[in-house]
Amino acid sequence: MTTLTADSTSLSDHARVILFNRIPEVTLTFWVIKILSTTSGETAADYLNTTLGLGLNSTSLVMTGLLIIALVAQFLTKRYTSGIYWTVVVLISIVGTLLTDNLTDNLGVPLWLSSLVFAALLAVTFGIWFAREKTLSIHSVFTRPREAFYWVAILFTFALGTAAGDLLNEALNLGYLLGTVFFAALIGIIVIARFSFKVNAVFCFWAAYILTRPLGASIGDLLSQAPVDGGLGVGRTQVSLVFLLAIVGVATYLGIRTSRQRRDALAEANQSPAVSAQ
Repeated sequence: MTTLTADSTSLSDHARVILFNRIPEVTLTFWVIKILSTTSGETAADYLNTTLGLGLNSTSLVMTGLLIIALVAQFLTKRYTSGIYWTVVVLISIVGTLLTDNLTDNLGVPLWLSSLVFAALLAVTFGIWFAREKTLSIHSVFTRPREAFYWVAILFTFALGTAAGDLLNEALNLGYLLGTVFFAALIGIIVIARFSFKVNAVFCFWAAYILTRPLGASIGDLLSQAPVDGGLGVGRTQVSLVFLLAIVGVATYLGIRTSRQRRDALAEANQSPAVSAQ
């Protein structure tokens, strides 16, 4: 009996991704829950920092501790697990945002400099990742080292998205509604570039991933901020709760769908004359 491995050539590409990839398939549902996670991360951080009065430093310490716990749980899993994965995404969105906020509010680092620094750190991460693994594909995160590079890159995308998004909002004075439209339009351009002009898939993924941060933040602020400040006045508590519940619902759906896909992929492996699953 042959052990089923990520490089089993008898498996289809889709089955290999379902069985071995440690992150979910990148579908429309993926992007929906990513934006939900970013929005809830923005409002939750504001709620803890301002509404509960924890302050920026205490909020940063608490969220970083929770993120470390979630990451340990993620790396202990043998395969993609929806609940754990999206918990990490929500927490890393908060920590990435707080990282930029600490540089700006506590250390006085200008947003343009933070944007350059995080862009450089992200580029270095990609460079080391590619030099070691010979790929940046998110469809082949089959090993712990690749996943480690993935999460470091994710952290820097949130920090960069926060800094660059705030910089653009300040420079253009967009406001929450126009900011939402503006960043949604930029993501739309990336979608057109990918599917109409066949621009590199890896580049388009990471560019869209960065832009979902300021898009989610604009949506969160639009919903939660008071009308006098340009928002709809729903409130941070309500927005955070509704979006977190939505994340739980969508993540549960993704978990059920992935389980079904995993069963189908295992059935395909068992039917293959060249490989048997353990």
